[in-house]
Amino acid sequence: MINYLQRLGKSLMLPVSIMPIAAILKGIGYWIDPVGWGTNNIIAAFLIESGGAIIENLPFLFAVGIAIGMAKQKDSMIMMSTVVSFLLVERLLSKSTISLLMNVPISEVPKCFESTPNAFIGILVGLISAYLYDHFSHVQLPKAFSFFDGKRFVPIVCTGAMLVLSIVLIFIWPIFYNFFVSFSEVIAQLGALGAGIYAFFNRLLIPTGLHHALNSVFWFDVANINDIGKFWGTVSGGVLGQTGMYQAGFFPIMMFGLPAAALAMYRYARPENKKRVGIILLSSAIASFLTGVTEPIEFAFMFVAPSLYLMHALLTGIFVFIAASMKWIAGFSFSAGFIDYILSIKAPFSNDIFMLIPLGIICAFVYYFLFKFMILRYNLMTPGREIDEIVFTDTVAESSITLESDDYDELAIIYVEALGGVDNIISVDSCITRLRVEVKDMQLVDEDKIISTGVSGIVKMGKTGLQAIIGTRVDFIVEAMNDIIRYR
Repeated sequence: MINYLQRLGKSLMLPVSIMPIAAILKGIGYWIDPVGWGTNNIIAAFLIESGGAIIENLPFLFAVGIAIGMAKQKDSMIMMSTVVSFLLVERLLSKSTISLLMNVPISEVPKCFESTPNAFIGILVGLISAYLYDHFSHVQLPKAFSFFDGKRFVPIVCTGAMLVLSIVLIFIWPIFYNFFVSFSEVIAQLGALGAGIYAFFNRLLIPTGLHHALNSVFWFDVANINDIGKFWGTVSGGVLGQTGMYQAGFFPIMMFGLPAAALAMYRYARPENKKRVGIILLSSAIASFLTGVTEPIEFAFMFVAPSLYLMHALLTGIFVFIAASMKWIAGFSFSAGFIDYILSIKAPFSNDIFMLIPLGIICAFVYYFLFKFMILRYNLMTPGREIDEIVFTDTVAESSITLESDDYDELAIIYVEALGGVDNIISVDSCITRLRVEVKDMQLVDEDKIISTGVSGIVKMGKTGLQAIIGTRVDFIVEAMNDIIRYR
């Protein structure tokens, strides 16, 4: 499970690395034209639409990125199959299709289908597509259907799987969505405590997309709370010191807490990985501070360190509760970043808004030291910390390792044999300098034989994962090893 979650986390870094610049583009455009969102300024419209093209298609990017990262072999057909799969699910869960299936006008389609597809469905599609590719890319059909042999069979089986998945989601998604709407209406009666509970589940449900069910109750007009509309005075009925309490506590988290968490993850990444992860975490922290777009940071540790994510959800609930209790109120139109903070200073229902800054500084210290403690105490695999146990290593730089042979095919044969043979190997992958392997039985692995080829070190990842520090030529060796496994 540790290996699987680490592979998932690594796969997510591909779409996550794209998100910060999109968030910044969108946020700057919103800053230029905070009222019209581009209708009053052509530059703002250009920037907002540029960022929106990426942000609004994140589920699709998650699907493709995860499928590429999780498939045991990298091939163009896995991308094609995933694209087909996602487009199919997206269409079947769209409001127009649901309207057709239910034989009702689009205006009467349940609100739950406004938030599909989402990140959860994108991740699900990516995982299913990768699994089906690994298991069906070598299928041989009867001669009459031989054109669809092997990799060409994958889009077919993916299509069938997505039809089943879509049918299941059509029936179960409204059930979950309506449950959280009802739950939100209950906790809305609890005042500041309810705000904290809402914030906790808001963060906890981010991976599933069901946080939209909660948002519809607290931020909009499902239960006549309409916290955003009333805060900005576009809807009447606001109460000073109360309206905005479902928004205010997010500012310390998004402007201070999560950037501090990113700093902690950077500080305690492995030295050779700091440059790589630092660029992603820095841009993600800037996006979170300026615009309140937190997904680049959250998805970076959500799956590789779920205990950290649970702590993040708890802290969000606590700080939203504190802000609501103290009646330190700010609001947002886009998200709880610096841009919206500045814009909300003169909003009609802002209240003691500057107190959110010292609260945010406290939040930053809490996040940084708690993340530091959790990462070091439990050796959590946050970005850049992919090693659990070093079995053998030396002082040779990973980028300048000299192997005993330049024949990639020969090295591939040696590694396959040393790993217990083809039947013992589950998957073969690589990062910049490391061979990453998952095996069935670690006792069959001949570590001395691997070390004899000149590798700098061997790293064990849980009970079935293993890495060999090979150097920058590792991709060629992985390709040769996968050829051996494919044509065994």
